[in-house]
Amino acid sequence: MNLRELESFNAFMTYGSVTKAAQAMNISQPMVSRLLNSFEKSVGFALFNRKRNQLLPTTEALQFHTTVLRSLNSLREIETQARAIANEQLGSIRIAAQPIYVDTYLLDVVAKFKRAHPNVSVSIADTGLEGMLDMVTTRQCDLGIGITLDLQDPNMEVMPLAQCRAVCLMPRNHRLAGFETIDIDLLRGESFVELSIGSPLRTKIDYIFQIAGWPRKIAVEARTIRTISRLVERNVGIAVIDPFATLLVDEEKVVARPLTPAIEWDVAVFRSSGELSAVERSFLSFLRAELPDLRKAGCVL
Repeated sequence: MNLRELESFNAFMTYGSVTKAAQAMNISQPMVSRLLNSFEKSVGFALFNRKRNQLLPTTEALQFHTTVLRSLNSLREIETQARAIANEQLGSIRIAAQPIYVDTYLLDVVAKFKRAHPNVSVSIADTGLEGMLDMVTTRQCDLGIGITLDLQDPNMEVMPLAQCRAVCLMPRNHRLAGFETIDIDLLRGESFVELSIGSPLRTKIDYIFQIAGWPRKIAVEARTIRTISRLVERNVGIAVIDPFATLLVDEEKVVARPLTPAIEWDVAVFRSSGELSAVERSFLSFLRAELPDLRKAGCVL
């Protein structure tokens, strides 16, 4: 038996005659008759009683029609899902990202992606860079978003999105708030709010201050940039920080100024090697489409 035979049997059982079945299927009556004869032979039992050139369904045909209808519905569901996947309207995507991007960048990206792909499920894991890289390597996520490192893993693909430059975040009433650019030597004697030791960004910042040759006074260390931003708002100290932090703060309380010498890095998408799925390609396009707005906001170069 084949799909066309199943469809002809269903049409006959639904409409009650070969003529109406042919009209519903938009084929000739002889073609429906041939399909029904072939289908009856393939199932191995009588589906019809033939009286005066008229087909009447047997009791077995009435019972069997329920199974056929269920199978046809399943096939239609398969076709619907196939079309949905092809049109990027079905599936799932798992994202792992550093907290600053989950708190800012990804909010708009995911909202816009979901409006375009309402039936695609999205999972987001908020994790540090090391955790994100581990999730990508072990395929616990499809895409990772974070700052770049000098990775040597041949199975890891890194796709840079944009370059970032650290800013000096300080209370609006700070003595340096009127400066357009903050030279690192102007920060001598200041109290700092910093990311915890071990953070890649903290390591970059520490290196610059080591070159400057003077120690910093660390008032508070915290795991996330959101926490650091809130502490700067409360005059606990200043922060040399990711420019995405400016999306989290109250501009009436805090200002951000460029720092010299510049501390720069790339924001990138990380993934295991291999071909991108249609859903992954679409999500990546939404990530890139958000970059012009981030440039306007001063978050990326």
